[in-house]
Amino acid sequence: MGAFVEQALDLHPPGNMREKAYDSFMRRLLAQEIRAGQFVTQHQLVAITGMPLGAIRELVPRLEAEGLLRTVPQRGMQIAHVDVKLIRDAFQFRSFLESGAVAEFAHKAPEELVRQLVVRHQEVIDRCLAATLDGGVTNELIGAAQDIDWVLHATIIDFLGNAIISEAYRVNSIKIRLIRQQQTTLSKATVLPAMQDHMAILSAIAGRDADAAVAAMQNHIASARKRAMELQ
Repeated sequence: MGAFVEQALDLHPPGNMREKAYDSFMRRLLAQEIRAGQFVTQHQLVAITGMPLGAIRELVPRLEAEGLLRTVPQRGMQIAHVDVKLIRDAFQFRSFLESGAVAEFAHKAPEELVRQLVVRHQEVIDRCLAATLDGGVTNELIGAAQDIDWVLHATIIDFLGNAIISEAYRVNSIKIRLIRQQQTTLSKATVLPAMQDHMAILSAIAGRDADAAVAAMQNHIASARKRAMELQ
């Protein structure tokens, strides 16, 4: 996976078998070893995750509660299926969470933290602009941009210091990542516009303009939602 997974999803070594099963499932889901919409059995999850059946049986109710798995009568268990409703629901929830969070961030984020985020984004933008004159954007550069993309959003959410909101954001982020397995991650065509969206958000934050930060965040999320909807 990459650094962004560790930071945005806070995957740390779990302490018991149930948590280890959850951690293993998530890593394989985000690595696309488990696919959105895929039907699985408990025994298949044992094989995929390398965890014992007892841990998988304890894992299933948690995944169902989080909307990442559902039981389909006479067919078995299905990983969350990416459809128009999931896209609408996930992005609407994301917009609600991040609009409030970025307003708070604009008011209270330390100047040094904002400066660091601006510097990291400007570095990626400068590399993108240079790449257009020298063979195009590389996969490595797209990966770097994707890292800073997810880290910015997680940083804004976690700054609230609210464990309930952070957990809800984390689960919704996993659903967004399932959608992005359907080719809505950053690409050569979208990496620069996405970074410029972020700079608009950060510029408003640096100016302590909460209303402008919210508007810029909503515009950024709406663009991502539009790309996802176009795939359906």
